[in-house]
This record gives sequence, structure tokens and C-alpha cells, in this order.
Amino acid sequence: MSVTENIIRADVRSLAAYPVPDASGFVKLDAMENPYTLPAGLQDELGKRLGVLALNRYPVPTYAALKAAICDKLGVPAGFGVILGNGSDELISIVSIACAKAGAKVLAPVPGFVMYAMSAQLAGLEFIGVPLCADLSLDVDAMLAAVRAHRPAITYLAYPNNPTGNLFDADAMRALLREVGDSGVVVVDEAYQPFAGDSFMPRLAEFDNLIVMRTVSKLGLAGIRLGYMSAAAPLLKEFDKVRPPYNINVLTEATAAFMLEHSDVLDAQAAAICVERERLSAAMAALPGVAVFPSAANFILLRISRPELTGAQVFERLLERRVLVKNVGRMHALLENCLRVTVSTPSENAQFLAALESSLNFRTV
Repeated sequence: MSVTENIIRADVRSLAAYPVPDASGFVKLDAMENPYTLPAGLQDELGKRLGVLALNRYPVPTYAALKAAICDKLGVPAGFGVILGNGSDELISIVSIACAKAGAKVLAPVPGFVMYAMSAQLAGLEFIGVPLCADLSLDVDAMLAAVRAHRPAITYLAYPNNPTGNLFDADAMRALLREVGDSGVVVVDEAYQPFAGDSFMPRLAEFDNLIVMRTVSKLGLAGIRLGYMSAAAPLLKEFDKVRPPYNINVLTEATAAFMLEHSDVLDAQAAAICVERERLSAAMAALPGVAVFPSAANFILLRISRPELTGAQVFERLLERRVLVKNVGRMHALLENCLRVTVSTPSENAQFLAALESSLNFRTV
């Protein structure tokens, strides 16, 4: 046997690394990024602030000032705090590690964010996926039955969901929070909250088992990798014990603090994306053979519904036209022939629509 076979877990060896395709030269609409950069004046001001940082020193390990700014600017209820992660991925890992008692289980609707299952597996937790309904809504009866049968330590509910883009029924989610009770935690993942119009953050005081998780990536700061989550103080105290020391670097800390001072810029960008989302959804829905699902995120899920053409074929034709979207058709049977497209600027959205129309053989470009 090789060294790798001797020392690496078999389930890890069987995994594929998280795929990130090369997007050089493409209209990049596959990763739910905010397409807008900062205004030149803010770029200069931020550069000056970053230029004087003490890069030779570790960050202040409590991140007290940044956490206070997040609580003040981003709607965390009074009396609740946050802990920070290197993106939501690290927060998911922290929750998994902290809850990884022998025999513990993780529950989530599927299709959903792939890191819920992957993080569970890496922490030695059993993952249980409960399929959504055919219309991609939450199957609340199946979820309640799964909670009763498995008593999961962690239940994930993305709000809105990725890759489907929809908001699950809030009353159904509250029913699940009550059913889980004190036997586990329910993580409401609000990565796309700036585009959603609703949040469970104000409901933290209602449920001792509720965790609300967010990221600034979709808001326009994907490059700094910052996530935060809030919950009742006893839970945050335990999760903070698992958090690696100095997990947020000083460049991320300073950039986030700066942008919270100028949050109106990011809010305006999010509003512009929401306007484009509705315009792009309507334009795609008008194309014969394209079914568009409702979205409360900064991306749109569509299904190619022409018998002579598959979603995978349209994906490849878009690549030929230098437009990169996400082919989600292989993720789950419910997503057959589905593609996910990030909502971008009016110009890039127009390029995508032209490429999509051409890929559907309605006209050539």
C-alpha cells in the first residue's frame, strides 16, 4: 500500500476537490458574485487604510470592534453577539466539529448547499438529505418525520436556498424549530439575505436552538472571505472554543470595517441586482422551452424543457459563446436539465441572454 492509502481516510480519498472552473475570458455567471466594484474614491480610501496596517502583528483575537460594527449595521438583535468565520464554510465546519458527538446526525433538504453534507462527513457525522417537493418547495411533512426519526444534532435550512433560489415557507421553518427543540440546533443559512427581503435574524429571541448564519460574499465582498453567525450566548460560547485563533486576517478585518462605514454603497448595488433579477427572469421566461423558477437570491434557476435539447447541451453551447453558468443538472434528480445563472450587470445580462437565445437555436449571433 502507498503512504496515501495508509494514512488518508478512505472516504476522503474518494472525495473530489471542490470544483472551481477557470473563468479567464468568460462572462462569469457561475458563482453568485456581486459584479460591481467599488467606486474609485472608495478604492483609494480603502487602499490608504490597508496600507498602514501592522501586517507584522497578529489580529486582535476577539475582533471586538468588527463584531460590534456587524451587530450595529447588519440587523443583529440587541443582546445577541456574533462569531466570525473565514467565510460561511468555516462556520459550517465549526458547528459540525462542535456537535460531532458519537452517532450525531445532520439533516438538510436536498438539493442544497453541498458543504452541509461535506462538512458533516469530514467531522464524522451522518448526513441525511430530505428531498424537496417537485416544485422545489420545502417538504415540511417529510422534514418533520425525519426530525422525529433521527433527532439530528444539526438541521440546515438555507433561506433562500441554493441552488434553487427560493424562500422556504417561514411557518414551516418555525414548525421545524419547535420540533427539533432542545435536541439539536437549526442553522438558518442566510447567505443571500441582501436580496431576499426577509430574515430569521429578528426571530433569534424566539428560539434557543436557532443559529442565523450569513456571509458578506454575496453582498459584494467575496474576495475577503468573511462569514458571521449569531445565536443565544451559551451556544456562541461553545462554538467560539472551536474557532481557530486569529481566523480572520487583518486585511479582511479592516476591509469589512471600512465597508460597514459605507454600507449604503453595497445596499444600492444589491438593489440594482434585484431589479436586474426581475428583468432577467422575465426575459428568460419569454423564451420558448425555458422554465424559470422564482428567486429571492442573486441568481436564477432555469430548466431547459425542450425534448430535443438538454440542459447539459445548452451549458456547453454557452461555454462556446464564452459565457460560464453553473450546470446543476447532475446535483440531484429534481434539477434535471437545470442551469443556475448569476444576476450580473445589465451589459453582462444582455450578453448572457443573447448567448442563451443563440444556444437554443432561436437565432445566431
